[in-house]
This record gives sequence, structure tokens and C-alpha cells, in this order.
Amino acid sequence: MQERSRDGVGAPSRVAAAGEGIGQDELALAARNHGLPLEAMRYEVTPAGLHYVLVHYDIPDTLTEVESDTWRLTVHGHLRIPLRLGLRELRALPAVTRRVTMECAGNGRARLSPRPVSQPWLVEAVGTADWTGVPLRTVLAEAGVAADAVEAVFTGADHGVERGVEQDYRRSLPLPVDADVLLAHTMNGGPLPPQHGYPLRLVVPGWYGMAHVKWLRDIELVDAPFRGFQQAVAYRYRQSPEDPGDPVTRIAPRALLIPPGFPDFMSRTRVVHPGPVRLRGRAWSGYGAVVRVEFSSDGGRGWADAELRPRGAHPYAWQGWHADWTATPGSHTLLVRATDGSGRTQPLEQPWNRGGFGNNLVQSVPVVCC
Repeated sequence: MQERSRDGVGAPSRVAAAGEGIGQDELALAARNHGLPLEAMRYEVTPAGLHYVLVHYDIPDTLTEVESDTWRLTVHGHLRIPLRLGLRELRALPAVTRRVTMECAGNGRARLSPRPVSQPWLVEAVGTADWTGVPLRTVLAEAGVAADAVEAVFTGADHGVERGVEQDYRRSLPLPVDADVLLAHTMNGGPLPPQHGYPLRLVVPGWYGMAHVKWLRDIELVDAPFRGFQQAVAYRYRQSPEDPGDPVTRIAPRALLIPPGFPDFMSRTRVVHPGPVRLRGRAWSGYGAVVRVEFSSDGGRGWADAELRPRGAHPYAWQGWHADWTATPGSHTLLVRATDGSGRTQPLEQPWNRGGFGNNLVQSVPVVCC
């Protein structure tokens, strides 16, 4: 569909006023969407029910279409042969599996000041799954990409209003697409769960979650850059409403600690007993392998290297790390940070932007030893 303005196209995102708490609208978003319990990072592959979820609008009723055999993926635009592919046809094509760590672009937004008003993530909007499907290049090769095509536009079945714009969720990628971009129909060996895009979703390894269009139903090849809302308005690094901003694309490096010990119910402060403590966690980056993970047990005054596992056969998945710490009685603040092969390192002070995107401030975990 064509995007339609309701209360003004591209109205700027709102930033919370000084002292403004999280409102009922944000709580409603938080109740619909969920993050990864950090203790679940012990799983190399995140169980589907624990993987983070962000649903922009509603989960569409694609099951009815699949059961009635009316669901089709349409591929059209600047190409030689338009295609209409059913789920059986897609499953019949040669498939590959990619283990991919996916992170929401707004992860960490709730920690910013002033706070961008949106889904109030802390650091838990991440997960790693085995996605199986057809390489997008395979389908585009069958369709025959025209010489003047510059982007592929992906449309999901989810429909809603965002900042005054009625729309289907749509994003684009430049051509030629990376070889590992998938049209995924399987998650962790089973059909996609409804909240993860059943029956088909896009998987774009290394990019933030907004690029991984769910409930995919349409691919259009276009001869000019796509200027839809989710591309040109929503996911931009902006300092002001007037700033056109830079696009949000690849995942910034991050390391997270599996919280040690056991928690206080409300504050989530961790409690450990004196003595040796093995610290474990995960690290990842959309810019290549993480090459260093450091941890601090004194709030960042001193740092030590952790032992980092190599990526091995899964170049788009998180890497495990561990370090040994001797806990002494008292209060401690554990920090952890990652550096990737491109030289990007997590900051100790987070740069701010209006959308709260790409926030990879080092994780801080308060611990009481007693």
C-alpha cells in the first residue's frame, strides 16, 4: 500500500521531559514485547520463546492464509520474470542455515537521558537463533534483476500508524544484496513462531532488527532509493527533529554478562558469596569478530582481559567469554566491554540520539557480596 499521512508525515519522535517517568503507553509496549532474560545467554542458541521480540503493530493472521493455501510471496518490479511463490515452493528450494545474533536497534534506550519515548529496553533486546531458508540471491537470480534496479523493498503483513503515518511495515536493502541474506521459513529447526514472522521473514546478518522484516509478503525491485517511513524517517541517528540523520544499519559491538549469583527480586541486584566467581557472557558485533572483552570489578577504575572464544563456524553469532573474579565482602559494580576487529569499542559514556538507537554503553551490574 501507499503510506498515508494522518497527523503529519514524519512527525519527530518525542523525548521525555526532565523528570518524566515511563508512561502507560510505554508500559503497554513493554507488556507486548519482551527481552531475553540475561541468564538465558547460557544457551548458545536461544530457545524461540526466550528470544527477544519487538512487534511494531499487530501479529497478522497469516496462519489462515497458509492453511487455505492463499499465502504467496510476490516478487516484482524491475526484473525479468515476476514471481508468486507459495510456502511449499519456497521450502522446495535449496536451503541453508545461518546462526545469527539479532539485536533491536533501540536496545538500551531506557537508560538514556533525556529518554526517547518508545519501547523502553534496558539491555535485554537480543537473541541468537538458527535461521533456515532460501538465500535471497537465489530468488532474485530466478527473477532476473534488471540493470536499472538499485534496491529491493520488503513489505510485511503488519499494518498500523506510526507518528501520523498509516503504513505497512516496509524496509529496503541496496543491490546487490549480501550473499547471506535469507528468506527464512524455519527457526531453530521448526516453523517460525507467529511472533517471529510466520510463515516467512527476512534475515539480514549483522544488521539491527529493524532490517529483518517479518511476515514477509512482497519484494519489489526499484530504480531509485526507497524513501518510506521506516527507511527515511524512523530509523535514523538524529540529534534534532530537523536533522536528516544517518541511517541505522549494522550492530555496534556489545558484551553482556550473565548475572552472577542470585538476584534481589525488585532491584535485580546480584548477591554472591565470598570467594572465586566464574563470570560468563556473550559478545557480538555487526562489523566482524569481537577480538577483545574486558571486565572491571570496581566500576571501571581497573580493567582485565577476559578469555574469548572464537566465532568458529558461525560468523554472525555471538561469542562466549569468561573471566575469574574473587569476590570480597561489600558492594561491587561489574562492568564488561567489547572491542571488534574494526577497532570499535563500547563507550563508557553513551552518545545520545533522538531515537535511542545503537546504544552500546557498557553494561553495569551491581553485586553485593556477603
